Amino acid sequence: MKVVILCGGQGTRMREETEFRPKPLVAIGRHPILWHIMQIYAHFDYREFVLCLGYKGSMIKEYFLNYEALSHDLTVHLGSDPRTEIHRESAPDGDFAVTLADTGEQTMTGGRIGRVARYLDGDTFMVTYGDAVANVDVARLVRFHRSHGRLATVTCVRPPSRFGSLALGHGAQVQSFVEKPRLEGWVNAGFFVFNRGVVDYLDGDECVLEGAPLERMARDGQLRAFRHEGAWYPMDTYREVLMLNEIWASGNAPWQVW
Repeated sequence: MKVVILCGGQGTRMREETEFRPKPLVAIGRHPILWHIMQIYAHFDYREFVLCLGYKGSMIKEYFLNYEALSHDLTVHLGSDPRTEIHRESAPDGDFAVTLADTGEQTMTGGRIGRVARYLDGDTFMVTYGDAVANVDVARLVRFHRSHGRLATVTCVRPPSRFGSLALGHGAQVQSFVEKPRLEGWVNAGFFVFNRGVVDYLDGDECVLEGAPLERMARDGQLRAFRHEGAWYPMDTYREVLMLNEIWASGNAPWQVW
């Protein structure tokens, strides 16, 4: 089963980083967030990826063309016997097959999936965003998708609020205060599993996956939700970049399932 990763957005809310690189190449520790996402799937033995490129997509191509040198420690021998040793124990080996598909700078999320449909063999594939990590149990997610027999599964989470919540009583009395409580509603966290019939819901480059296609699938009874109660970290702002790097540096990153 192949994993499609949406890598084409412009990341306008974190220009401190995306002025210079596409969002999937923004680093968490030594490696871009894209590497972390791929390691999550590889842990569950899903190692074939299709990357939907757009904004600064050539940089992602360059990253994978130079992947061995960029992802491992090296010893370079100069002089009469020039050669390079790659120390693979310095980072988890990828052992990936990666298709790098230019899907256009202005193409929307559904349009990008439609453009790479020709690279998807088999009846089932996965899709996720190139800017979020989580400790989703991908094996359980796939089993859930196969159990319900519908076209699509979306992973949903209840993220914490960005702000503290206050319950107010008479006058100015604060009856309770909860710092960043978990929200009651569920939100789309990516980590989709789709049957090939989902492609029939996609219509051209202007198609936004999160708009008409998922709305129609829901109306048609073809969309099911996989509830994820664990960790989920989107990377939408520079503040979140700093937070993710702090978590990684602590040595206890919840998404490091490998």
